[in-house]
Amino acid sequence: MHRFLYNRLRLAILIGLLALAGNSQAMTRNILVLGDSISAGYGMSLEQGWVALFERELAEKYPQYTVVNASISGETSGGGLRRLPELLEAHRPSLVIIELGGNDGLRGYPVSQLRDNLRRLAALASDKGAKVILVPVAIPPNYGRRYTSAFSESFALVASETSSTLAPLIFGGVATDPDLMQADGIHPTAEAQPLLLDNIRPTVLEVLKQL
Repeated sequence: MHRFLYNRLRLAILIGLLALAGNSQAMTRNILVLGDSISAGYGMSLEQGWVALFERELAEKYPQYTVVNASISGETSGGGLRRLPELLEAHRPSLVIIELGGNDGLRGYPVSQLRDNLRRLAALASDKGAKVILVPVAIPPNYGRRYTSAFSESFALVASETSSTLAPLIFGGVATDPDLMQADGIHPTAEAQPLLLDNIRPTVLEVLKQL
């Protein structure tokens, strides 16, 4: 009888531990950042970038979230589109933050191509049950007023069409300050990273409340 009760107790403990492990896994939510050099911390250590800063904040205040930074310097919207399906399968994120398009613009790719890629990126993430945030970027004015205007309008347009959340311009208050930009005039310095995070943090936190 004692042995029977002992085995039943062991079984109950095992089931309880498995249930706790399952609940813990279910409570953990991944945030996938799919970006280019702006999110990959170009010209600095990865730990100095805005994504790493945000990850540390979340670890303190919202430990149920894990940030996966899948950003690559030089990435285009087309490159992100090729990589996203595998990333979605591997990480099953609850939120996908898309910070792409800058390299498309710098290379003069057609705006129609950028918009189509952004639509497809948002659709892929949404189809997997993830919320989507589009992070607008800007390009220098020397590409011509018509092109730069169409480029800038793309993010709000696609966000509206795909029911994604549009973040503020990540370079707000940074790109116009030479002291916050690296020598190439394109990439923010390490000192600018907290400002980049300040620009999009409210949007990200607001979306997290919906999860």
